[in-house]
Amino acid sequence: MKPVVFTGTSISHGDAKKILDADYRPPVRREDIRKLIQSSPEIIGIIDGVFFDSAAVAHREIIEALKSGIKVVGGASMGALRASELDSYGMVGVGRVYGMYRSGVIESDDEVAVTFDAETMEPLSIPLVNIRLTLGLAQDEGILTGEQASGIVDIARKIFYPDRNYRSIIDESVKKGIIADAGELSGFFKLHEVDVKREDAVLVLEKIKEMVFDKSR
Repeated sequence: MKPVVFTGTSISHGDAKKILDADYRPPVRREDIRKLIQSSPEIIGIIDGVFFDSAAVAHREIIEALKSGIKVVGGASMGALRASELDSYGMVGVGRVYGMYRSGVIESDDEVAVTFDAETMEPLSIPLVNIRLTLGLAQDEGILTGEQASGIVDIARKIFYPDRNYRSIIDESVKKGIIADAGELSGFFKLHEVDVKREDAVLVLEKIKEMVFDKSR
């Protein structure tokens, strides 16, 4: 059986298929893993998932899969969060977002949550973790001071996750006097956004591809 990968918002199924031959499914929901255990795939990849309500994938489902001998790899979004919580049970975590959760740099589900179109799975908001790293790059490039970057992260954090976008963040930053002009930062966001969730999604797929190859040798 092909690896089963839950994604769609961090990376599209079309782009993912260019990297790994797998059974791609929409962001994981409660009971999806438990149902999948019955099919006994060798590898499950968790990238994206539903957050904040009773539909979120439960820890116990993943633990059941691991105990049944299924390898579970996670990164980028829900996968990174669950891997940071369950790597001691054998779940494999991949990427920067996983590392940030694991080290305590970030803690909340809110860091990676986005709203998305139910049909296309296209994200409709910007994840806070992308905003953090993009602002960090702006600081490294001298566009922002450390104080400004920290203040803008705080503004972004206080915006409800479905409403997060760079325009609203910049407008609020100007209103609060953190930056004087929206133009330079707006241009930087357009050209240099750090899409760490997509980067990590690619790493998850490459890790699974490596695991499949190693097993076939």
